[in-house]
Amino acid sequence: MNRQILGYVLFAIVAALLPSFGIYPIFVMKILCYALFACAFNLLLGHVGLLSFGHAAFLGSAAYASGHAIKVWGFSPELGILYGMLIAGLLGFVIGGLAIRRSGIYFTMITLAMAQMVFFFFLQAPFTGGEDGLQGVPRGHLFGLLDLKNDLNLYYMVVGVFMIGYFICWRTVNSPFGQILKAIKENEPRAISLGYDVDKYKLLAFVLSAAIAGLAGATKTLVFVSATLSDAMWQMSGMVVLMTLIGGVGTFIGPVIGAFIVVMLENKIGDFGRMIADTTGVQWFSTLGESVTIVMGLIFIICVMAFRKGIVGELSHFFIARQSKSQ
Repeated sequence: MNRQILGYVLFAIVAALLPSFGIYPIFVMKILCYALFACAFNLLLGHVGLLSFGHAAFLGSAAYASGHAIKVWGFSPELGILYGMLIAGLLGFVIGGLAIRRSGIYFTMITLAMAQMVFFFFLQAPFTGGEDGLQGVPRGHLFGLLDLKNDLNLYYMVVGVFMIGYFICWRTVNSPFGQILKAIKENEPRAISLGYDVDKYKLLAFVLSAAIAGLAGATKTLVFVSATLSDAMWQMSGMVVLMTLIGGVGTFIGPVIGAFIVVMLENKIGDFGRMIADTTGVQWFSTLGESVTIVMGLIFIICVMAFRKGIVGELSHFFIARQSKSQ
């Protein structure tokens, strides 16, 4: 427990110091938003055992809701974020209420189908801007004091939002409620026999996961001053699955590492390919930037075949096995 708290504090300190090392704040904020999204998804998959393939609906709904509330209704940034979380949570209540009636692949397909309905609603709704997206969302002033048009001010706000969301996930899992969720994941019939209303706990976990995903989506809208259809597409749902699997399902830091790897690949694979091409003289590597999907697919295959527990999970397993041998 103390190690986890220490790691939490160290992460906050490192994140706060990154801009002083010349790291581009917008890039780090993008990673943090996706990392929070992955943590929300991992709360459901890693600790309840429910594979949702429609989590992009919550990211996108919060992005559009908060963007519209801030731009059109004049909400302040903090109220816009809370409004986005509320909408995502309500949507999670509706989708979760339908999906938890089934299990396994049927649960997954229901979430995907409902998310696609949400996507087509955003595609046709007049307030979303259709394929152009909702553009020009003002960042405003946080609590009427902190000017978020300054990237550095916004950066520290995003770090704070991420730490709050991460702490909520951590505290949820390490609470009596979280222990019941683990029991449901490990042996649902046994949990039912002990008198727990399993469907109620699943729904609560689903709504909480949707709300935290909404927190990530609403924050992302402020970072990029826009909300687009890509936030609600099924590819986004697939991406968050990839982030979680690469980092390690059921771990706390795993989704953060997975989000970092995926975002780095999306943004830096072209530069990396050109560097390899210059070093080796093989010009094919310079086209890697046009083949990001292929590269991520290969990484996914490698993780599934060789790192079933993800990066963090495999490292933890290795150190535990090594420690047990030394004893």
